[in-house]
Amino acid sequence: MTIFSKIINGEIPCYKVAENDRFLAFLDIRPMTQGHTLVVPKVETDYIFDLPDDVLAEMMVFAKQVAVAIKAAVPCKRVGVAVLGMEVPHAHIHLVPLNKESDLSFQKAPVELSREEMAALARLIAGAM
Repeated sequence: MTIFSKIINGEIPCYKVAENDRFLAFLDIRPMTQGHTLVVPKVETDYIFDLPDDVLAEMMVFAKQVAVAIKAAVPCKRVGVAVLGMEVPHAHIHLVPLNKESDLSFQKAPVELSREEMAALARLIAGAM
């Protein structure tokens, strides 16, 4: 069972942004920028392109809705999208608020936010859904 499955099952807490019967979106705890959000399917699948076509399509539509909410809640020019899937063997999409291209860099140190800041940010984005 992956860490994302444990989050989905409520075994590990998260800063939830959005959820439906097939997907969950929550703040990344090691964000590249404020508002960096992960979108995961509730079905544990290692590689995003192993998802059935209908699930992948629905996941992208769900991610789009979350991205619109992020952009409304977090000052940014765009919301970038990245799919790597190397660090956790559970398909996921990174949604990262961008003001410059270098904001989407997995090489830089994560932004430090307190629990209170993370919780407030999650509520702000969820409220924009």
